[in-house]
Amino acid sequence: MRPGIFLDRDGVINANRPDHVTSWAEFEFLPGALSALRHLTQLGWPIAVITNQSIIGRGLATQETVEAINARMISAVQAAGGRMDGVWYCPHAPEAGCACRKPAPGLLFAAAKDLRLDLAHSFLVGDALSDIQAAHAAGVYPIMVRTGRGVAQLQSAMVSNLGEFAIVDDLQAAVDWIYDVIIQKVSQPTTGTQ
Repeated sequence: MRPGIFLDRDGVINANRPDHVTSWAEFEFLPGALSALRHLTQLGWPIAVITNQSIIGRGLATQETVEAINARMISAVQAAGGRMDGVWYCPHAPEAGCACRKPAPGLLFAAAKDLRLDLAHSFLVGDALSDIQAAHAAGVYPIMVRTGRGVAQLQSAMVSNLGEFAIVDDLQAAVDWIYDVIIQKVSQPTTGTQ
């Protein structure tokens, strides 16, 4: 078992759209996202994208379309020197009551099982209350970015008694924060008797 990084997609990696991302032509990497992913790849930990894609359940796009968008995203990240170990997505409409749609932790559990991840030492980067809630439900440390829905949902997050989470500007700031935490843990002296 090893730690991993969970990333929400829309609003963290690419721009959120009010009418949803329903084609590759509508997919736009956020400024700095590709370089942040390249930097994150250097950590050597598995990187799992976990995303609600209710456009399938709502009939706005097919599963094949969503998978094609994700495949092109992964190819673009690889071409820029980064890596993603897979995309786990919920295809259901919000009213479906499934166990995989965030804030439920099903996607994190599925990715953790597939990649053999230690959830207690992993991080999730998201832009919504549902990301923070899913992270806590899975025992993962959440980081909220101000991109995407982050600014709009941050006020609610602060008063919702969600538990501990970090707040950063964007994906690059989240990557920097993760590196800082890891360096601090590594540099802490061990205690014990000799």
